[in-house]
Amino acid sequence: MPALLFWVFAALMLIFGAAVVINRNPVASALSLVISFLGLSALFMSLDAFFIGIIQVLVYAGAVMVLFLFIIMLLDLRAEERRKINAVAFAGGLAVALALFVQIYFVVGQLRAAKQQFPALPAARTDDVRAVGLLLFDNFNLPFQIIGVLVLVATIGVIVLSKRELR
Repeated sequence: MPALLFWVFAALMLIFGAAVVINRNPVASALSLVISFLGLSALFMSLDAFFIGIIQVLVYAGAVMVLFLFIIMLLDLRAEERRKINAVAFAGGLAVALALFVQIYFVVGQLRAAKQQFPALPAARTDDVRAVGLLLFDNFNLPFQIIGVLVLVATIGVIVLSKRELR
């Protein structure tokens, strides 16, 4: 992948990731998250991780976001009211973000590996799908099942909370 495409997809992820947090409308925020997932999928594809890139689109951008939008529509969430920005809190948050950025910059600058060019990745000798499937269902079967139950319970909870009583 050319460096220009990497920077385009990385910028796409960052811009729409920020839009997820900044948007006050929950539907617009969820759709921004879909675009961010698509950028992440393109970055996985550039690393020759095609299976993970496709799963990113199918599972996260497809199924999970449809579930999120379904729950948002069930809750009938409105855009948050506009309120004044607390200048002290905004300046404090900006200062903390800047301090974190400076720390990361200096820590990465100290690493010897950060200054070296990465060697080319060797060609894959095994099937991507088979390796991921074996790892998921052998080593991580219980956490996989627990996450499925948690998503089911959360969906049922939203339906119960959003049900209106008839009077």
